[in-house]
Amino acid sequence: MDGVPCLCVSQCYAQRCREYLRSQCMLDQRFTFQKGNDGTVALPILSSCWTQPDLQTLTKLMASDGICEIRWTQTLLQSKHVKGRMRGDKLVRFIQELLESHEEDWTEELRHDLPHNYQCHGDLVLLADHCFSLPVWKKIGQDLWPVVAKGLGAKRLATMSRVSRDGFRTPSVTMLLGDHSWVTHVDNGIRYNFDVTKSMFSAGNITEKLRVAAFDCEGETVVDLYAGIGYFTLPYLVHAGASHVHACEWNPDAVTALRRNLLENNVDDRCTIHHRDNRTLQLCNLADRVNLGLIPSSEEGWPIACRLLRRTTGGILHIHHNITSPSQGSPVDTSHLHAVSQGPAAKRGDREVWQAWADDTACCIARMLKDSSGRSWRSSVRHIEHVKSYAPRIHHIVLDLECRPLNSAQSLN
Repeated sequence: MDGVPCLCVSQCYAQRCREYLRSQCMLDQRFTFQKGNDGTVALPILSSCWTQPDLQTLTKLMASDGICEIRWTQTLLQSKHVKGRMRGDKLVRFIQELLESHEEDWTEELRHDLPHNYQCHGDLVLLADHCFSLPVWKKIGQDLWPVVAKGLGAKRLATMSRVSRDGFRTPSVTMLLGDHSWVTHVDNGIRYNFDVTKSMFSAGNITEKLRVAAFDCEGETVVDLYAGIGYFTLPYLVHAGASHVHACEWNPDAVTALRRNLLENNVDDRCTIHHRDNRTLQLCNLADRVNLGLIPSSEEGWPIACRLLRRTTGGILHIHHNITSPSQGSPVDTSHLHAVSQGPAAKRGDREVWQAWADDTACCIARMLKDSSGRSWRSSVRHIEHVKSYAPRIHHIVLDLECRPLNSAQSLN
């Protein structure tokens, strides 16, 4: 057949299947994934490594109504890795020409001082602050940045160092080229506008935003306790169909971007912004769902989330947390992993630690709910989602915790 073979799966299972394909060395990394109009995602695969049992294995990971089939396509785009390598070669050529015009020699040391990883936000490229550190670049001066931008296919450049510890996680970003620092990032049809010198944007959270977008929140009131520029607020409104979202955010720069994003995505009429510390929030007894998207821990927000849940029906908490896995060789008990369904790529030792934390959190939340309402509650682990890893042993996960009040008979049992 002509084209590239792809595994087409329902969007909500795309990340899980992608991790499996990567772990089995079946993912064709020359190409990037592609979203279809039918709610599927096409993952390019290496046909030489693919077998029918693999399809059966992946089908078991999904609900009965999930799509999982092989299709051939001719419209796949090159992967970011391939594009990045081509841009890198182009940048080297332009830099060599610039050095020659300034009568400077090209060396391998200079090659290593060029940017190898960077973030692209439309026509703005965000560089790490450890590149272009050698003295020769200062000699070249401001002639350098237009050449770098041309080599990377950008019009604007900025450099980023460590995030500041001001309570707002404000990025330390300096503009190198360009007259303004606002950018637009499009994820899953949602437009996120923000000022790169004032707000952070984590591309690594895309899988969780896709998962939220696949929720059915019709008729629900959602509270997003750490809204930022709308990372999760917008998927709840645009795709998940929430009736109303209360978005809590204390950073004034993030609130400015959030207001702009609600307007641009035409959902401002279904969102109330609470520009304050969420610990001073006056709301209670109204939420069907609470999103706690703060890492490394959202534990300070747990009592607030408990107060927000509807007293008569309860709801679901989506609790983000960073968990450190045990060192290699540590003994683990893997006999109770039934509630962990975050995909086959995770190690069993990791899953055991995630499950233990989830069980402890469920018990803690149940106690908080009883203390705040005066009645017993059941908190059940529905799902544990692995979002990303920061290092070999640090994992960002999300716990979906279903919390329901018990009647008198249930409490006695």
